Amino acid sequence: MGGLPDKPWSDQGFFVGLSRTVIAIMDQSKVKPIVFGVAGGTASGKTTVARAVLEAVGASQIAYLPHDAYYRDRRDLPFEERARLNYDHPDSLETKLLVHHIKELLVGAPVPVPVYDFTAHRRTDDTILVEPAPIVLVDGILILTKRKLRDLMDIKVYVDTDADVRFIRRLQRDMHERGRSLDSVVQQYLDTVRPMHLKFVEPSKRYADIIIPGGGHNRVAMEMVVSRLQMLLRAREELAKEELPS
Repeated sequence: MGGLPDKPWSDQGFFVGLSRTVIAIMDQSKVKPIVFGVAGGTASGKTTVARAVLEAVGASQIAYLPHDAYYRDRRDLPFEERARLNYDHPDSLETKLLVHHIKELLVGAPVPVPVYDFTAHRRTDDTILVEPAPIVLVDGILILTKRKLRDLMDIKVYVDTDADVRFIRRLQRDMHERGRSLDSVVQQYLDTVRPMHLKFVEPSKRYADIIIPGGGHNRVAMEMVVSRLQMLLRAREELAKEELPS
């Protein structure tokens, strides 16, 4: 599937890119689920994009796998050491397990998704059973950095948001939702978040089929993405009907 080389939101480039995606899915996967990946920097608006897709196509149509749930369980370390780990490096995530779970969903098997506690910096003992669905939605800052994960995706979206906006959003989120102090959020951003973004996240943008400037608040972009997903779902439903015994 080709990306959009120059201007991501030139009409011609956008529709050509998604047309190729449609053809590829129809040729390769018959009635397999559509794997839709949403990448982008920390607090870029990935969740907003995911929520917009969920609201448009319906929760029953989506199996949601957030990459954040797959942080490695380092309960073997004391809290102070876990707090100092680099959570923005690809090795901090158990991506092999995520790949395995996507493959299981593609063949119709439910998967137990880990539950990660961001205040304690460890997995809990709970899991969430995710059932197969027509769309497998995967999001995370590093999902485009691993080829084995990229290769499973039918559509790869990168949410592109200015660094200062992302930092302010992350600051608000980590202080209000994850119990972090102002100093700890700023220090983590300087020590790992920004360097890892420049080293891993930003370069992975070249693997995206579609780049969305401004994230889920880019209404024109979201309408285009959602309309194409709905078209793919309709095409998938027609293929499923054709395969039913007469």
